[in-house]
Amino acid sequence: MSEGLRERKKRETRARISDIATGLFMMRGFDNVTVAEVARAADVSVNTVFNYFRTKEDLLFDRQEEVEDLLGKVVRERKSGESAIEALRRDFLDALDTGHHRYGLHEGSDAFTRMLNASPSLNARLREMGEARERSLAGTLSDETDTDPDDLAPAFAAAQICAVLRALMAYAVQRMLAGETVDAIAPDLRRRADQAFDLLESGLGDYCTRREADPKAPAVK
Repeated sequence: MSEGLRERKKRETRARISDIATGLFMMRGFDNVTVAEVARAADVSVNTVFNYFRTKEDLLFDRQEEVEDLLGKVVRERKSGESAIEALRRDFLDALDTGHHRYGLHEGSDAFTRMLNASPSLNARLREMGEARERSLAGTLSDETDTDPDDLAPAFAAAQICAVLRALMAYAVQRMLAGETVDAIAPDLRRRADQAFDLLESGLGDYCTRREADPKAPAVK
């Protein structure tokens, strides 16, 4: 088997185990499902499960690195002339309009939240992921603005941005838990998101705006 095919098979097996585990967790509750039960349902050994996932929590959060890097990735890929806040506003509203899962703005988020709330270990992991996402964003802002390591401006900016996103998601999830659909919430959430990002822009302004290179500027040697 070629290296490429072997790696693809590993990715497929990992995704299948995670999908089966998530289905069991959603149906019965995270703390009520054992790794052995996940292994049986996936028709693999317990050792195989742990070869792919270090902990039981990892079975659910199999895209943790992607989640933690999301905001930094949006900032790194911002358009020319676009600030970090403008890029993040655009990405958040796009996820809301398309029902994409990257900010949790999709149908089924209420059931997922109920499962998370019922498990202390999952809540602890979520806090860790939120802190890691904030650190990751601060690191990206520092890199993109060539900030001195002792300058706390990137950390201040990242903290404000992440706090706004947490508040928006908490509001959306609260309404979903009350029985409202994402489509019903979307218009009001969009208005509130614009208000939130307007407040960020009034405070952070054009911080971390991508500047176009000056073609007349001398080359740096």
